[in-house]
Amino acid sequence: MKRHYKKALIVLVTICGFNLLSCKKTLEEYNPGTVTLDLAFNNKTGYEGLINSCYNDMYFFYGKVDWIGPSEMGTDLWQNTGSGDAGLCTYDATLTPAYGTLKTCWGGWYSCINLCNTAIMYAPTVKGYASQAEVNAKVAEAYFMRAWANFNLVEQFGGVVLRTESTAVGGVDLVPVRSTETQFYDQIISDLQFACTNLPITQTLRGRIQRKAAYAMLAKVYLQRTRIGDKAKYAKLALDAAEELINNPTKYNCALYQSDATKSGFAKLFDNANNKNNTEFLWVQAIDVTGLNPDFFNRGRTHQYYLPDLAGKGVDWGQNGTSLLYGRANARQYKPSGYLLTKLFDPRENTPDTRFANSFFYKFYSASNKTITAAIATTYQKDASIVGKVISTTAAFYSGPNYYNAAGATFEEEINMNADQGLSVFTPNWNIPSATKKSMPCLVADPSDVFDATGINYKVAAAGEVNYKDIFPALKKFSGKLYSQSNQDWLGDFGILRLGETYLIAAEAALLYNNDQAKAAQYVNVIRARAAITSRQAEMTVLPSDMTVNFILAERGRELCGEHTRWIDLKRTGNLTTAYLQATNPVAATNFNPTKHIVRPIPQSFLDAITNAKEFGTNGY
Repeated sequence: MKRHYKKALIVLVTICGFNLLSCKKTLEEYNPGTVTLDLAFNNKTGYEGLINSCYNDMYFFYGKVDWIGPSEMGTDLWQNTGSGDAGLCTYDATLTPAYGTLKTCWGGWYSCINLCNTAIMYAPTVKGYASQAEVNAKVAEAYFMRAWANFNLVEQFGGVVLRTESTAVGGVDLVPVRSTETQFYDQIISDLQFACTNLPITQTLRGRIQRKAAYAMLAKVYLQRTRIGDKAKYAKLALDAAEELINNPTKYNCALYQSDATKSGFAKLFDNANNKNNTEFLWVQAIDVTGLNPDFFNRGRTHQYYLPDLAGKGVDWGQNGTSLLYGRANARQYKPSGYLLTKLFDPRENTPDTRFANSFFYKFYSASNKTITAAIATTYQKDASIVGKVISTTAAFYSGPNYYNAAGATFEEEINMNADQGLSVFTPNWNIPSATKKSMPCLVADPSDVFDATGINYKVAAAGEVNYKDIFPALKKFSGKLYSQSNQDWLGDFGILRLGETYLIAAEAALLYNNDQAKAAQYVNVIRARAAITSRQAEMTVLPSDMTVNFILAERGRELCGEHTRWIDLKRTGNLTTAYLQATNPVAATNFNPTKHIVRPIPQSFLDAITNAKEFGTNGY
């Protein structure tokens, strides 16, 4: 995918400046100021530039900070590290129509929708294609992207403005009328059905939407549609769409990674070596390692926002806070909840489930030789026997391919890795005996240090205690040496839809359709088995009688944490409630108001731009 996308008349960019359709990204104009839209988009070259532009806004959601809060926070899985993103993490009084990240998301989705509407409008008249089938295959990308944008829009904001006409024709609507959620879903489903019929099975360029993505998205949409009625009908449709992929992996060129004797399939899924040709990814945000991307090299920053305090307490133990491997700890916002670490994940060192170990950094290795002083040992209440011990540097030039420096770049975990001699900060999700921790020559923060007696609330340190509230495991799914570009940016592809989720969609749909617990267990067990090495897969098996929607919700937490889906998962399953949040992540429950917090506030900039703001409303904010 190239950094610039062709777009026609300057009027489209100007109209998109109206916040309903905010277009704040840099787009290359096809022939600004001198050509008409018809001339620009009725030829194949111009039209394909327009199709390309339909992808642009998506690049400002994944790998960026703005989409993390709306999609993952305010749930059972995460908390904020301080006051950052408090409106979405804790539903406090800052969650108002002026909330910045929601304005960004709103504008990005409507910008995408407008570009897609323009592409769909010109599909009947564009010249230069060999057949109508060829045109349909191309415009199906716009149908898919419009469905993606509308799906996120309706789930976040509820029944807002459903636009199917390009503003290049209809102009700016200053008196917009709300559509219902049902009307949104009817349009989204229709668009995805068109995409399933017309998209090619394969595409030449990585990142272009293929038919497997349309089926995966359709399954996800059908399942989410069950929350507003006709549950059995839409569950059956979700099951059918999911099984189209599950039962035809060869046809759609997709497959789960399989475990072997030494490595689980889940570990292979997030192995950087598999990133650019990943068999499980059904739709990716394709990142060019030479920087030909929207925002150039400024990509893949998700991991940076989930870091612990490596620049503070970590420095005492050999961290530097600016690691190419772990990230730069200057934009920390989010941390895992106790419920995620110790209730959803198995809190045992010798668990057969490898998903915690392959979703999080929990061992942080030293970037330099660090001698433990008496002062450090006293501050951290360590045994005097560790004074004078050296935490060995693990940093060296990375011998493999990298995109940070042509001459090689320095990464931790390259040398002195035997017997953890370079282990600097250790944040397991299992407890370690106190005497053992005191004698370990590194900073150790296990759940007993971090959480109170409930196991889910971060502990308020008493006088004389070490404060470990900012020492925790760090999400690592979207990071790694191979595509590390800087201590902030990572140039790996971002898997937006993947086959593992499709199996869990099928399982949940089977329950909702006809309570087929055997089928649900079949699909869940496939996912659980590939989370273990082959010798331990039997330990992961669950029974049909275990299958409930909440069991699958828990499985989704283990499988998909951090992958931009948890908030709507709680919403769909009826768990976006005060009671559920109180039981799993109380900081998200304190301010939660079920009469308004199931949708987001309408952005103030949009309300200021229309003439019927009072009638349109703020969604109760």
